[in-house]
Amino acid sequence: MAFECKDNIGYSSPNNCNSSSWDKEPVLVNPKTQLYNLCATTTANSSRKHHSKSIISQPVSALPSEQVDSKSNSNTTADDSARNGNKRSFNDLPPALVCEILQCLDAKELGIVSCVSTLLNSLASDHHGWKNFYCERWGMPPLLCSKSVPVSGTSVEKSWKDMFVEREFRSRSFMGRYSIDVLHGHTEAVRAVFLLQSAKLIFTAGYDSVVRMWDMEEGLSIAASRSLGCTIRAIVADSKLLVASGTDAFLQCWQAVEGNTHLFDITGSTADPSVEFRLWGHEGPVTCLALDSARIYSGSWDMSIRVWDRSRRKCLRTLKHGDWVWALAPRGSTITSTAGRDAYIWDIQSGEPITVISNAHVGNAFSLTRSHLGNLLFTGGEDGTIHMFEINEDCDCDDIKPAVTWVPHTGPVHSLTFEYPWLVSAGGDGRIALIDVRKLLIPSQKSSLSKFSGVSRVKQSALGAVEPPQRMLSVHGFGCNLFSVDIGADRIVCGGEEGVVRVWNFSEALEIEKRVRALRSVRLENRMRRRKAQIEINGNGGKGDQCSVAAKRNQLNADRNGVWHSKRGVSGKLKA
Repeated sequence: MAFECKDNIGYSSPNNCNSSSWDKEPVLVNPKTQLYNLCATTTANSSRKHHSKSIISQPVSALPSEQVDSKSNSNTTADDSARNGNKRSFNDLPPALVCEILQCLDAKELGIVSCVSTLLNSLASDHHGWKNFYCERWGMPPLLCSKSVPVSGTSVEKSWKDMFVEREFRSRSFMGRYSIDVLHGHTEAVRAVFLLQSAKLIFTAGYDSVVRMWDMEEGLSIAASRSLGCTIRAIVADSKLLVASGTDAFLQCWQAVEGNTHLFDITGSTADPSVEFRLWGHEGPVTCLALDSARIYSGSWDMSIRVWDRSRRKCLRTLKHGDWVWALAPRGSTITSTAGRDAYIWDIQSGEPITVISNAHVGNAFSLTRSHLGNLLFTGGEDGTIHMFEINEDCDCDDIKPAVTWVPHTGPVHSLTFEYPWLVSAGGDGRIALIDVRKLLIPSQKSSLSKFSGVSRVKQSALGAVEPPQRMLSVHGFGCNLFSVDIGADRIVCGGEEGVVRVWNFSEALEIEKRVRALRSVRLENRMRRRKAQIEINGNGGKGDQCSVAAKRNQLNADRNGVWHSKRGVSGKLKA
């Protein structure tokens, strides 16, 4: 952004800022594209401070409409600055105006601006946009404070920027090295797995009718439930409730026990109905489950989805479908589901369908997941394909078409899970596909000229494309089918026909990436030292100053220069 500040004109021009008059109302022109020019101007002005005095008598602390009484002073200051040939910089703008400009940037651009100057670093690092970026991708973290989140076990607090950078950095580990832990305990095929990141617990269940709880870090079995008498096809949990369901049409629920280090007592040692209870209502096998803070969602082969109240333990609403319900995913005020080969989007309050995506797949649509904000919908089908749909508030039945398609499996896609930016699928071919959707999306940003919510959108160049997955995971000797997969906390968990649970641990890749990052920082610091020394050489014209700077450079390269001088001394002695 730049301002042209002539006496009689109030429009902006990036090339004409020599005479400034701040009594006129400035007009913003392309704030995002002009920001980098002003940042460069800021850096250049700061490097010329020893040549001229500052022309700013007082910082601008009010909007132009509030400066009527100080017009004469600002005119005098502007005239003096014009005579001295100086320019006002981006740092001279009021902090409130700078924050409005920063709202036009995405996460990468906001990070670049924070490296320009000390003032911009403080404004960009504490900018509330980091909270929006984090929550859009991963949702609200646990133990949330108003501004920062305390790290468990310490009194240190992390800013939203630090949390965003750490989470973004952690997402890179899934392209690195990994180790595999194999968890034995089930006697038959594993149909459902769930990873509870906040408690570092893994829950699994399957054909043997038993729910097992595992320690994520150690890979050890913590507890196992009594036999529930049927195949368990779905399992879901949060920090307060664990729910499992299967072919006998009931929902088995466990409430978290206060003081229990592993949250839930699933062994059945107590007959307390407040700790363990069942919900009845479906007339067929329950195939999928989901939770939010107030409700339980269950989908069944009786062609319905039931919405349950968690506190009252009663069914609030029933959503009728035209075929078996295979998967569901609630987000906000809507819930999406797949039944037969179609996908549905429902309004939870009214119980009416908003949109129906007909014939989403050739054959049944077995799996479904959504981004955290719900604007991206992913479906996996019996035909081995994965479709990504972009969901808008004003979309209708004829508007929704697959934005991107992947064909990573040769068998049906039984399970999908999403944690930005990774979409993970498990298929009937015994393989796991990792798909990075980041390159297909336009980074989110909030315009200062509108109230656009700032969600990521699919690039026009990616529409209708068939993309390859970024990585395929498979293990020799795996069974024919993988039924369930989940991702979180540097790990991918899957279960299948073989009857064991496999955990891909990418924490080693994270440690390697941290060491590489530290080495890169050291190299950058050394490069900046050499650049500073070169600037001092160019700024000081005398040979004496050059010699002093050269001496400082010799301190940085003492070993190498010492060898060179010693060789020169030896050669001199030989010549003598």
